[in-house]
Amino acid sequence: MQKQVAGLRAGGSRAGGLRSVGVVRWVAVLALVLLMGRVGYGLESVPKGEYHDRRVKLGAMLHGGAAVVFAAHEPAMEYQDYRQDEDFYYLTGSNEPGGALVVIGEGPATVTRLGTPVPAHGYREILFLPMRNPVLEKYTGEKLDAATAGAAEKLGVDAVMPLSELPGVLGAFVQEDPRRVRVLWAPEGSDEARAAMRFTANVLGQDELQIPPQDVADLTTKLRMVKSAAEIELIRKATDASIASQLAGMRAIKPGVRERTIAGIEVAKLMEGGCERVSYPSIVGSGFNATVLHYSTNERVMEKGDVVVIDAAGEYSMYASDLTRTMPVGGKFTPRQREIYEIVLGAQQAARDAFVAGKSKMGGVAMRGADAPADLLDKVAYDYINTHGKDLHGEPLGKYFVHGLGHGVGIDVHDPADYAKPFDVGSVFTIEPGIYIPEEKIGVRIEDTFYVDASGKLIDFAETLPHTADEVEAAMRGR
Repeated sequence: MQKQVAGLRAGGSRAGGLRSVGVVRWVAVLALVLLMGRVGYGLESVPKGEYHDRRVKLGAMLHGGAAVVFAAHEPAMEYQDYRQDEDFYYLTGSNEPGGALVVIGEGPATVTRLGTPVPAHGYREILFLPMRNPVLEKYTGEKLDAATAGAAEKLGVDAVMPLSELPGVLGAFVQEDPRRVRVLWAPEGSDEARAAMRFTANVLGQDELQIPPQDVADLTTKLRMVKSAAEIELIRKATDASIASQLAGMRAIKPGVRERTIAGIEVAKLMEGGCERVSYPSIVGSGFNATVLHYSTNERVMEKGDVVVIDAAGEYSMYASDLTRTMPVGGKFTPRQREIYEIVLGAQQAARDAFVAGKSKMGGVAMRGADAPADLLDKVAYDYINTHGKDLHGEPLGKYFVHGLGHGVGIDVHDPADYAKPFDVGSVFTIEPGIYIPEEKIGVRIEDTFYVDASGKLIDFAETLPHTADEVEAAMRGR
C-alpha cells in the first residue's frame, strides 16, 4: 500500500442527554457493542514477558535517562475509531486509553560539578492510569485504574500509579540531578509530552527546558524493526485473513459491479477472518482509476476490458498486513494487460531473487541512477521494468513505476524503519512494484508482505495467493 496511514487518535469522550426511551435502548446496545469491541482488541498478543523485555531494552538505550510514552485517548464520538498509540502498545500490550508509561534506565553514581554526590539509580517502569469515570464507562466499557485490584499483574508491568502522580515522578527524577534533562525522551509533537516537560522545567525553576527532550521514536523505531516470532505469527494471521478477503473480491469482480461493492465484500471477509479493522482504507480502482495510486472513493462501475487494482488488507490483534492484486474485470487479461502484468510480476521476482539478509536495503525513487548501490531492491525492480517492454511511443516503462518498492509492516501498515540499514532476520516489509500508464488506462500493482526468517531466507506471507496471470484468472473463476 503506497498511502501513509496512521491510526485515529481523537481526544475526549462521548456524553450527551437521553431524550427518549428509543435513544436509551439504542445507547444500551451501542454500549454493549463498544464494550465487546474493547474486549476484542488484542484478543491475541505476544507473551507479557516479551513486552517487559522490550521495556528493559528501551531502558538500556536511555543512558540513565527517562522516557515517557502516552496512550491514545478515546474518541469524542462513538462513530470514531479508537486505536491505541503504537509505541505505547508495543511497549505495554495495553489498550487502556489515556495513560502513560515511564521507563527509567539504570544509571551510575555521579558527582555534580559542585561536588554533590548523586547516588546510582536502578531500572524502573511505571504505568500511569487515569481515574475511572463510572458514567462514561456505561458508554465505553469498564476500565482499569491504579486502585484496581491486581492492576499491575493484569497489565504485566512492575508498577501502576495514578496518572496524577506522573509530574511528581518526573520532577523528582530531574531534581535529584538537573543534568538528567539531557537524557529525557518523549514523543515529538505530543501535547501531553509538552505539558509534562513544562512541569519538569518548573521543578528546575525554568519556564521551558533549556534542552528539549529527544524523540523517543528514534529509539522505538530501532526496536520495532526486528519482529519476534510471536509478532510474525500475528502478521501471518492478518495476512491469512487478507488472502481470504482478496480471493472473495476476485470472485465477485464482474462488469457492471461497483468498485465499492467489491470493497465491502473484502472488508466483510476480513472481519469474518478475525480482523478487528482494515489496515488502511481499501483501494479498488478500475479503468483509469487503476493508474491513480491513492484512489479511494471506489465509486466507479467496472466495465469489461478494464483492469482493477485492489489494495486491501486487515489488522489482526493490532498487527497489519498489506496486499495488492490486479485483475481483469472481464475475467481474462488482454494481451497488452498480460504483458504489463508479467513485467510487474517479473520485477517483484527480481527483487526477491536479489535479496540477501544483512546486505539488501530498500532504496527508493531518488536512488535509481546508474551510480546507485547494487544492494537496493528498489533499483533492481526498476531496472527490470525499464528493460522489459515499451509504452505506445516506444519508450521504456521505468518512468511509469512512480513509487517506492516497499515499506516496513508491523503494528502500523507503514511501520517505522531506518531504510539506510539493511534488512535482516526479523525484518517484515512489502515488495510492491507497479506500472501505471494513464494513456492506456492500465495500472498494475502486485504487492506481498515478506519476512526474513531465522536462516536469512525471504518468506512471502501470501505465497498461497495467486501471483501469475493464469492463477489470477483461475481464481476469478473460483478455481
